[in-house]
Amino acid sequence: MSLGSVRSGDGTTIAFERSGEGPPVILVGGAFQDRGSLAPLAAELAPSLTVYCYDRRGRGGSGDTPPYAVGREVDDLRALVAEAGGTAALFGVSSGAILALEAAAGAPVTKVAAFEPPYTVDDGRPPQSAALAGEVAELIHAGRPGDAVELFLGKGVGLPPEQIAQMRGMPMWPALEAIAPTLVYDATITGDGVPPLDRLAGIAVPVLVVDSTGSAPWLRTSAKAVAETIPGATQRSLEGGFHDVPPPILGAALVEFFVG
Repeated sequence: MSLGSVRSGDGTTIAFERSGEGPPVILVGGAFQDRGSLAPLAAELAPSLTVYCYDRRGRGGSGDTPPYAVGREVDDLRALVAEAGGTAALFGVSSGAILALEAAAGAPVTKVAAFEPPYTVDDGRPPQSAALAGEVAELIHAGRPGDAVELFLGKGVGLPPEQIAQMRGMPMWPALEAIAPTLVYDATITGDGVPPLDRLAGIAVPVLVVDSTGSAPWLRTSAKAVAETIPGATQRSLEGGFHDVPPPILGAALVEFFVG
């Protein structure tokens, strides 16, 4: 494993870890994730692929440059693709899946695998508002990261209040608060939750959309809708929990897709 960094189009430094051998793939984390979050999956992929785990801007070892724009995160991926040799595959989780799909339209990407992009395509989740990013930002600026996390988990993810209350007492909660400022970015990426059908329909590279058998129905419905919209895309449902599939199971499916 080796550590490195690239400079994005706006000058922001993006930190990454590289491991393995084979065709390059870049792992794009979702909300609350940094490059360490995807390390177990990277270990499953490394025997078959050269894996780039990176910190999205504002997280871990990466820098940040305001104002935020989704296009700047796409530029980060372009810089990483260049570092990987000029072309690479992408795997994105949740909001990171949306980001990977956005990048597929404007970067030299060979394939994209997307895990449960959180679009809203049915009535099975709370309506998502494009105002969520601003509401989270207000709480961050007020010095209330815990409340920002709670708001995002409720309005953005759809967790019930009693489950969030339990989470606030768990050892992991301080880590969630530490990464809370970047939830503004995830909420911006997701927007109002309406899938951009025209952009999805214009993706011309092979796409695999993955969902977990243990996820909420609205997430699985979203995965199905995305796969049906992108020309030639395939969908796979893998055994797992809520918005999560164990790395050995997910890794095997990704190797099959990326390497064949």
